[in-house]
Amino acid sequence: MITKRTLTTAAAALCAVGALTACGPIAASGTAADTTTVDGSSLTVFISGDTNVQDLWEQGIIPAYEEQNPDVTVNTAIDLHGEHDQQTVAKLTTATQAGDAPGFDLVDAGFVISSAAEADTLLEIDQSTVAGLETVPEGTIDAGKGVGIPYRASSVLLAYDTTTVDAPPRTLDELLTWIEDNPGEFAYNSPSTGGSGGAFVTTVLDSYLSADDQEAMRTGYAKELEAGWDAGFERLSQLGEFVYQGGVYPNGNNQVLELLAGGEISMAPVWSDQFITGQETGLIPDTVAYAQISDPSFTGSASYLGIPRTSEQHEAAIDLVNFVLSSDGQQIIADQISGYPVVALDALPGEVADRFADADPDALRPGYYSEISADMANEWDKRVP
Repeated sequence: MITKRTLTTAAAALCAVGALTACGPIAASGTAADTTTVDGSSLTVFISGDTNVQDLWEQGIIPAYEEQNPDVTVNTAIDLHGEHDQQTVAKLTTATQAGDAPGFDLVDAGFVISSAAEADTLLEIDQSTVAGLETVPEGTIDAGKGVGIPYRASSVLLAYDTTTVDAPPRTLDELLTWIEDNPGEFAYNSPSTGGSGGAFVTTVLDSYLSADDQEAMRTGYAKELEAGWDAGFERLSQLGEFVYQGGVYPNGNNQVLELLAGGEISMAPVWSDQFITGQETGLIPDTVAYAQISDPSFTGSASYLGIPRTSEQHEAAIDLVNFVLSSDGQQIIADQISGYPVVALDALPGEVADRFADADPDALRPGYYSEISADMANEWDKRVP
């Protein structure tokens, strides 16, 4: 559990040496990332995200894929919480322009369909190059801008303790009123440490923006529109005294879930996949339920993979992607992190199809463009705690 002051101190200490590599992604082994492919049978997946996504690859997808393809080795490199996305895209852009292999062959990151797509660093894909996209909804594919490969979806929900909350808020206004009426019972993580807190902040900010401005900030780096955040940040700052311990913000999505599971708070925004998985594994008691707010809803979207243009492993990367989009791959995602499938449900086992019958990746409200999202997190650090 950390406040903004300790977060800043820790980050400064970590990056004090000033070297990009010191603050960059760390390989799964815990050593500096070594993503060099050795031959045609080895490729590396770069992950910008939380530990549950890392576990999905390392404990679910990769072992299953390697079992079916014993001559192929798949490694991972992780940038936890995507804290160095801008540096990663800059290095990817430099490698692409030089015609050099970037050191990884498949990217799982939010920047795939934003800054990496804009920089023309990724291989163009469609259903003719990635056969697994055959039953993915057209709108979900189109949102990938011709380079992003949708492979799972999730959304942020409002989780609440049913032993202390009879009727959860159903709109954003109701939620903000509930927070003020129940001091200390609500928590969200700082946006830079996880998407659930980021979704809460985005939703409050969006409530003060026009629909056109929101759309512009989701589809491009419309930095001039960030001036419209002033009222939203002021509202978030005013809420500070009413959140957990009068202004303590958990470090990441998992710490929020731990507070909720331990009964230290009664309500919080949580990722659908992490919450459902937590209940299935018993980490979150059955007395905690979830709802979705409206006007506006919390954000959510499909997650996208990208294949670097200058990777030397295009064929192997596409083969891995097709496995991820197969019935086996989608079932692993559903079972391990409760991610919404993106392929047609009738292609999946009945139990999985039934579990996600109400999920619709096309209907999710997306978050900000990656640079806008990074600016939002920085501004929150300056204005809210």
